Parts: sequence; structure tokens; C-alpha cells
Amino acid sequence: MAGGPMVIGEWADDTTARRSWRDWVGLYGSDEKVVIRLTQEAADSEHVLLAWEQGRAVEAGSDGGHQSGS
Repeated sequence: MAGGPMVIGEWADDTTARRSWRDWVGLYGSDEKVVIRLTQEAADSEHVLLAWEQGRAVEAGSDGGHQSGS
């Protein structure tokens, strides 16, 4: 939710980052207001790798993403 509380974490290892994302989805994902994103930062950009919004996984893409059936 825009303007709501935010938690940010940084991991050097991709496996740890993805496991943490799944853990956070398990802990907080049942609240439809929660948005959980795993992003990769480059020099001047940020790429969304995984996203959880409105109680479901969202596929990241160049069009901003669309909701998956999972």
C-alpha cells in the first residue's frame, strides 16, 4: 500500500533472496493490502523478479506485470 509501512532487505545470494520472498508471502501474503516484491537493482534501474499483490502472485513483465492464476 502506498505510504504504508515498508520493510527492505538486501541479499547477496539469489537463493536466500527467493527463500525470504516465499517466507514473507507465507507470513504476510494473506492480507490483500500487502505487496511483496523481489527486485534486482542495476546501475540506474530496478527489475521486478517476483511479486505478490492482492493476495496472489503477479508475473513481472515489461507491461508492468499481470496477475497469474497461482
